[in-house]
Amino acid sequence: MKRKYMIIAAISGAVMSGCSSGDINIQPSTTVTDSNNTNVSGGSGTPNDGCASYVNSGGQTIQGVSDGTNCTYSQAFVGAGNNLTVDITIPALPNGGAHIFEGSLFVGNTHRTDAELAAAGITRGGDGPVLTIEAGATLAFQTSKDFIIINRGSQIFAVGNETAPITFTSVSDINGTVGPEDVQQWGGMVINGFGVTNKCAYTGTRGVDLVLAGECHVDAEGAAGLDESQYGGNNDADSSGRLEYVVVKHTGATVGNGDELNGISFGAVGSNTVVSNLQMYSTFDDGIEMFGGAVNFTNYVAVYVRDDSIDIDEGWSGTITNALVIQSETDGNHCIEADGLGSFDSLTAQEVEDKIAQGINSRPTINNLTCIISANGAATATHDPGAGWRLREGIFPTINDALLISTFSANATDDNDDNYCLRIDNRSQQAALDGDLQLNSVVYSCQENSKLQAFGTFSSEQEFAESVGNIFATVAVGTAKSPTRVGDADLQLLEGTMPIYSIDYATSQVDGAVPGAGSTPTSGSFLGALSQGQTDWTANWTYGIHPTNRGQALWFETL
Repeated sequence: MKRKYMIIAAISGAVMSGCSSGDINIQPSTTVTDSNNTNVSGGSGTPNDGCASYVNSGGQTIQGVSDGTNCTYSQAFVGAGNNLTVDITIPALPNGGAHIFEGSLFVGNTHRTDAELAAAGITRGGDGPVLTIEAGATLAFQTSKDFIIINRGSQIFAVGNETAPITFTSVSDINGTVGPEDVQQWGGMVINGFGVTNKCAYTGTRGVDLVLAGECHVDAEGAAGLDESQYGGNNDADSSGRLEYVVVKHTGATVGNGDELNGISFGAVGSNTVVSNLQMYSTFDDGIEMFGGAVNFTNYVAVYVRDDSIDIDEGWSGTITNALVIQSETDGNHCIEADGLGSFDSLTAQEVEDKIAQGINSRPTINNLTCIISANGAATATHDPGAGWRLREGIFPTINDALLISTFSANATDDNDDNYCLRIDNRSQQAALDGDLQLNSVVYSCQENSKLQAFGTFSSEQEFAESVGNIFATVAVGTAKSPTRVGDADLQLLEGTMPIYSIDYATSQVDGAVPGAGSTPTSGSFLGALSQGQTDWTANWTYGIHPTNRGQALWFETL
């Protein structure tokens, strides 16, 4: 029987110009003021025109230095141990200018105890300083030890738009010396909030009467010495600000305490934080990782993430709506690695059940996801081989209307240890049997369909997934499959010169069956990253996907 996937061609719109990794549209800046009416962008024609500034506690104005194009900020402006403690606005610069930081950018101070928080007047999001970044601005960092922290109580408002996204990147990117898949050019971002993390102890039930049993101050990634920061609390409705049309590139360095930073780490970030149209590009470790909290994401893109594109842990209970993951041809680990409980291996069986009963295990919802994962082996992977979804340690996920595709390269063996589509481990197997782990309207196309772990009456994860109406395409082991219509009419994954990564539920067939035949798509008739199957929400602002704004073609376009 024919295995057919229909994917509609992208509707072209206005696109961001750019020929290399460093080409970014920047909108001209206007003079703005902070909450103290302090000029933060310089007057027209001044030597530091466009550079941000602030007034310190001694009344001195601290300002970046302009070279006519870029603004540079020394560690006397901000750096590890010299955190921003006042509101500040970073404007967009004309003519492709960037704000270059010679050290880290830490907003607000971190506090290890409730007493420290109280003394600083930090009790909820917004009590600390606010970093505002204008649409079209670019922030660049010089070394692999430099990164961004938004501490608990502080906020970031980085609100770009489709034609003027905000970019966080490296100086090597700005200089044009970075390769398309280069990583570890700078650290990345850490955003900390007061949300729930099951690394802390609580009484009561989440969403009902949950109360901290003691204090909650968990060390965030990178926490060591002057880089220290903490997250956690019991306020899942906390706000750390707003990220819209934001692109984060070339991150993931190993910092002082040995942590490999992600694109963005969300430490117990609350649901009143708005994250929409967010991209991670060329990241050494994970794309986004949620350590508890309840922050939601709309329109997420991960391109060339070398570890897990979506990493879930410590009780994250948010939602991702519309997500596109594209791994490198030769590198990348899981599309999703999802843990229910932090430090799971150190918990007794009773402690696991107690935390689940409190509702503080991870309970995410992911709607309309497309994963295109590498078929590489361990020899070429930075971390582990390309794989689909690993669900474990008591996670209760709901994944709706998704495509998981890994069929493009010949794979020598079918040992199910590397390029599997689906893996369900330990306590999450019982969650699947109990109906707490839900996979609805998913199409899998992999040479290794599952980890082949038996649980309940099922011989494998594949058998479980098929029992609730999901479908696995038949792909011969060791056969290189082209995803293009011309290359292989029997397995159509992409159609058109600029593909949109979705399939039509009503008309597509996989091995003669309609995708999701045992269940109904939750967001219209399409499966995959575009929930309505019509508008390409990745157009214009993302980097690395569309021919007009990338450093290289996507590897599967030429197969």
